[in-house]
Order: sequence, then C-alpha cells, then structure tokens
Amino acid sequence: MNKPPGLLVHRTGLDAGETQFALQLLRDQLGRPVWPAHRLDKGTSGVLLFALDAATASLLGQTFDVGDSVKKTYRAVVRGWPPAEGLIDHPLKRMPDDARVGREEVQDAQTRYRTLEHYELPLPYGSFATTRCALVELQPLTGRRHQLRRHLKHIAHPIIGDATHGKGPLNRAVAELLGMQRLWLHALRLQIRHPVSNLPLSIEATPSRTWMVWPEISTHR
Repeated sequence: MNKPPGLLVHRTGLDAGETQFALQLLRDQLGRPVWPAHRLDKGTSGVLLFALDAATASLLGQTFDVGDSVKKTYRAVVRGWPPAEGLIDHPLKRMPDDARVGREEVQDAQTRYRTLEHYELPLPYGSFATTRCALVELQPLTGRRHQLRRHLKHIAHPIIGDATHGKGPLNRAVAELLGMQRLWLHALRLQIRHPVSNLPLSIEATPSRTWMVWPEISTHR
C-alpha cells in the first residue's frame, strides 16, 4: 500500500478522533482481513506492507525485528543544506510511552543520508532573505522509534512539517507558501526477503505529484 500522509495505520487511543485507517481501507478494498507487518507514523507517506494471514504477518514481524535483513529508503525535505552525504551515529533514548521493564533506556541508532537536491524558497527566515531546504535520501540502519525525525533534528536539519521535532514558525510559513501542510517524509522503498520463499522483494511507492512543488517554487538553479 502507498499510504497517504495523515492516515493512521490502525485505530489508536492516542488519536481517538480519527475515523479512517489504512487497515480498514485495505480490508474493505480487498474484501478480506489483512494484518500490518510494520507501521508508519501518521504523517509519513509511502510503502506500508500488509499480510493476508496472521502467520505470515508474524513471520514478517520477526524479519523486521532482526533489522539487518530489512533495508528501508526514505525521502525527506529538510531545513538547510546538509553535507553531500553522511552517517548520523547518535544513540536515542526510549520515548516515555515506549518504556518497558528490563529494556535499555538508550539504544544505538544509525542513519545514512545523502543530499539529492537543493532548494531556496522566497521566504524570509530570521536575518536571511530566503529559506534553504534540501531533498535528502535516508537509510535507517537501525529501527528506533521516530529515528529519522530525531536524527535530523540532532544534526540541525529537521524535516519540514515535523510538529514534534521541527520548528513551528518555519513549518507554518512553509505550509502557507506551498498551500499545503504535511510532514515531508516518504517511505520510498522497502527491501525484504519473502517470509516463505526467502526470495528478495523490493517494494516501491512513488511520491505523489505534490513533491514536485519544491523544485517548481525554488529560486535556486
């Protein structure tokens, strides 16, 4: 499934006001039960993998838990112009609602990134006449909660539209300029082995046309 931004994977008490969920929509579309193999944040768009039976979902879940047998690739628009490429090696503390007895409080976390495009928006930011942003490709080498969003905040290049780890005034100004408000994070590609055949799978979800607004509005050439 290519999940749109703003759609929850399944019902949760943390967002009780929502009435639509990816699980429900896909179940209704196929006319049969489905089981999510992993999750994406509500604001994140892109590849979302489901299984058609509970046993396969359990096997896929075990694959995701191993971590190094799954390769994920994301695209994001971030504030500023990061270096051409790099490795963010920064341990992350478990989030308050993810604390479990007997588990370590701080976990190793690594993310590789590379900058694909530079943008410059006709939007004053602080003492600058324009706002610099960049399209980056991200590959999380570990699977910590909100890892990409927290790692990009750590290197001072937060994802545009990130209400938790980004800059509120900048997010609002960019949303007004673009005419849309969203988290600019997309799960582009998921590479995993089939839980039964063990054959490699590569699943892609093309970003929506709305992503083209960035180069179209940029004054950087």
